[in-house]
Amino acid sequence: MGLVGAGRIGTMHAGNVARRVPGAELVAVADPREEAATSLAEKYGAKACGVDDLLRDPEIDGVLITSIAAVQSELIVRAAQAGKAVWCEKPASLTVEELDRAIAATRAAAVPLQVGFNRRFAADFQQARAIVDAGEIGTPQLMRSVTRDPGRPAGMVNPGGVPPWTIFRETLIHDFDTLLWLNPGAEVVEVYTRADALVAPQCKADGLLDTAVVVLTFDNGAIATAEANFSALYGYDVRGEVFGSKGMVVAGRLPSTTAVRYDASGLHQQTMRSDEQMFGDAYVQELIDFTEVVRGTIAPPVTGEDARRALTIALAAMRSYEEHQPIRIE
Repeated sequence: MGLVGAGRIGTMHAGNVARRVPGAELVAVADPREEAATSLAEKYGAKACGVDDLLRDPEIDGVLITSIAAVQSELIVRAAQAGKAVWCEKPASLTVEELDRAIAATRAAAVPLQVGFNRRFAADFQQARAIVDAGEIGTPQLMRSVTRDPGRPAGMVNPGGVPPWTIFRETLIHDFDTLLWLNPGAEVVEVYTRADALVAPQCKADGLLDTAVVVLTFDNGAIATAEANFSALYGYDVRGEVFGSKGMVVAGRLPSTTAVRYDASGLHQQTMRSDEQMFGDAYVQELIDFTEVVRGTIAPPVTGEDARRALTIALAAMRSYEEHQPIRIE
């Protein structure tokens, strides 16, 4: 494997490839920040190099793209043209047009593309999907997906005044994918958004939105809500829920341990504080699956088309916020 992007998430994926993914080896790391690439590569016995050199390396079978979202689609195209299998962190692109070009490039090169929506690989979310598939909750009627981060991400303030839309394209996009996945065969036909800067109101003028609720209407009648906030002081809170004609299934968890402390002030339990803690095994499993994708033993479990569906909803949610009205998705 070759890795493009040596930031926080790339560093985590590098460690997983090197230590926890059987049969995979990290051989190269590329990043515009040479020091970051060198430091990460040396940690795992890989080489630091430029993207062009990484893509030309005949030893590399698959490329992991963990760069900033603005350049992901172009990197997918370049990797595909180099004949490499591609794994890319979500959202894989900031526009549908760019993502379509990336998908077309992988098809033209006959290389697989897998996108990193990690919740699909978490054991509790997989069990929830299996329950839905078995018909045990009946026809989905109400659905919910929640993402509450334990602190506002660094670098969100945009002095230039251009809305970064991070809450929709890089946070809630997980929830949109989860809701689509937990309602198999259905498509979203309408999106309505309410959002504000409640955590950091002083940053709203710079385009920062930190709190949002999006209502999704599916073509099978199900109504879903996706909500996000960047300041859950009690811990990292990610949950999914499907309520149907026969019952309900819920995935996600807050406690990091089943131990509960009882004292005069009440009950106390340790909570998870990061995505790496909550979805550590899921992050590993998606790369284990990608290794099998590279070998040709399985098809990508999360495709470019899956990423396109989630991105389409995210863009509709952004438009709904701007226009203060529901947006139809054809």
